Amino acid sequence: MLRRNWLEGEREGVPFAYTRPSPGRYPWQWYWDSCFAAIAWRRFEPGHARTELESLLAAQREDGFIGHTIFWDRPVSLGRYPFYNVASRHSLQTETIQPPLLAWAWRIAVGNPADEPRIAAQADWLLRNRDLDGDGLLWIVQPDESGLDASPKFDPVWGWRATGRIGFPWMVRGNRRRRFDARRILDRGGPVLCETVVNTFWSLSLQALGRPSATPALVDRLWDERRGLFLDEAQPGRARPAVVTWAALAPLGLPDLPEAIGRRMIEEHLLNGEEFLTPVAPPSVAACEPSYQPDGGSGPIRRYWRGPTWVNAAWLLWLGMRRLGYRQEAERMASGLIGAVEREGLREYYDPRNGKGLGAEDFAWSALIAEFVSGRENQAGRGTQGGR
Repeated sequence: MLRRNWLEGEREGVPFAYTRPSPGRYPWQWYWDSCFAAIAWRRFEPGHARTELESLLAAQREDGFIGHTIFWDRPVSLGRYPFYNVASRHSLQTETIQPPLLAWAWRIAVGNPADEPRIAAQADWLLRNRDLDGDGLLWIVQPDESGLDASPKFDPVWGWRATGRIGFPWMVRGNRRRRFDARRILDRGGPVLCETVVNTFWSLSLQALGRPSATPALVDRLWDERRGLFLDEAQPGRARPAVVTWAALAPLGLPDLPEAIGRRMIEEHLLNGEEFLTPVAPPSVAACEPSYQPDGGSGPIRRYWRGPTWVNAAWLLWLGMRRLGYRQEAERMASGLIGAVEREGLREYYDPRNGKGLGAEDFAWSALIAEFVSGRENQAGRGTQGGR
């Protein structure tokens, strides 16, 4: 599948090569999709892992910015233009970000990201342009910058302008007039959001670069002690939307998350059958939420991130479970996902109740299932070596 989705070419003298997330539905290079694809590629063809991430860097502007979608082989169509965060139809890339995990993915798949100055330049751009309060955390200007597009957790913040709703093109148009500048958008009344998934991957990348971790600031700002979850903060007004989604547990993937917080999230929420402990876990929205749609909904608007299980989200939480010693529970999660992929193939997402494959076919980042399989094999190997 990774080989079938691989695309090579050249634009204006700049060579590129990347894994299309799904050729039929997602033909361009998406930032965080490529990072996950590179992590998968390293197990099969490590050279492709490096090339994938270097193609992201090839699109980098002189100021360090890298957009969340790069249009290497053809521009945005006229029909899609109102929905895409581009300055013009002929732009090379969008003017918005995605969860900044490039340095972390480079550390896993290639080597030391501190040896590649362009990665540091992107981190510097994010600090200059998206750290609005000076505490080291990043703010987003649209739901799609989180990668979680249509998650119901954004509805209380953006309302009728949220992704998938009728007003989304109006938000894009307004933000285009403000050049997608977070400070300008906030000055005009916002909203902007300090979002958990973005800042989880941000902290992972800072640590990969050898810079101070953002985890203490993330805990200080977004940890809700009463709920035992991480909740986003919107400005202006400091609202804390309380819709429970997998994003509230995403910091489990942080190696420096305080152990007491991690254990509480696992025991109270991730292993709670009324919330996230489904046969193919975890659903992207807690099963007790009114907005939970395990099959992704129907009709003209796909309700992705409103209930189905995604392999990349599960992998991040699985890493935290294993780090904190919940090996049996992590194996149960891995078994459910591996079984779904065996039956349904590499789909965009899966029904958390029965594992039915949903969304796009031949979906590249679902190749992260190899991480679960490798973890199972490594655990079995330790068992044959005296438990080491």
